Amino acid sequence: MPQLSTRNLLGIKDLTPKDITLILETADHFKEVLSRPIKKVPSLRDITIANIFFENSTRTRLSFELAEKRLSADTMSFSASGSSVKKGETLLDTVNNILAMKVDMIVMRHSSVGAPHFLSKHIPARIVNAGDGTHEHPTQALLDSFSIRERLGEVGGKKVAIIGDISHSRVALSNIFALQKQGAEVAVCGPLTLIPKYLHKLGVKVFSNIQKTLEWCDVANVLRIQLERQTSRNFPSLREYALYFGINRERLEKLDKQIVVMHPGPINRGVELTSDVADSEHAIILDQVENGVAVRMAVLYLLAQQIR
Repeated sequence: MPQLSTRNLLGIKDLTPKDITLILETADHFKEVLSRPIKKVPSLRDITIANIFFENSTRTRLSFELAEKRLSADTMSFSASGSSVKKGETLLDTVNNILAMKVDMIVMRHSSVGAPHFLSKHIPARIVNAGDGTHEHPTQALLDSFSIRERLGEVGGKKVAIIGDISHSRVALSNIFALQKQGAEVAVCGPLTLIPKYLHKLGVKVFSNIQKTLEWCDVANVLRIQLERQTSRNFPSLREYALYFGINRERLEKLDKQIVVMHPGPINRGVELTSDVADSEHAIILDQVENGVAVRMAVLYLLAQQIR
């Protein structure tokens, strides 16, 4: 059976195009499993997975927990807010205490860039990065690619625009890597104060006009404005952001084609997307949520094959 070229999923940057194809094709199988009356398989019956979240999460955490249950894994969950981390315990001590309970895999979200990479050098368990600071969010990028492929047939050759708060997004960088490795063209659009200057080195187009961006792209992946991560005011107001960069029905109706609209959630309705776009035939936002379970099942399954 084909295997991943890496023992952990720390970021899309570490994956080969073959790895991405293997994950998406494995997710096809699990998507079919999830449509059955009995949605559970015994694939990870002897594997123990710890979900360690040092940052708040709803969609990602629930998606991983459901994926683990669908694979019949034994799971345990850890939240920093009610743990000894608040008493000063280090990250490594926290994880080593969890590993002492014979855990095979760790799914981790952390506010510090590189936290999963640091752990991978010190512990034997397989690690899945569920988001590290403003760096990467690999499973989100994989489920986004899976969703594009499901709607448009393939990712290669498509034009994908990532719109919004690029600077503070871990979704953006992972998506850029994943899309380019599959042969897609990538562009970003947003206030220049929210677009990192290094992006041109990655071969990414930069737009400052939302209408021109929508005319260029086949897919618009719209990101939330992350006010909680911003240390300074990057634009005058949310109202002005919505006026210049928000996607509404009127902007879509000006196009001479139908594009696909995506969003990793949670949506600030009326800011980056109006409700009549978020709930329209253009949007595949709920498909992304559904596909997230299948893709995370695929990632966990493939990494677990290396443990046995």
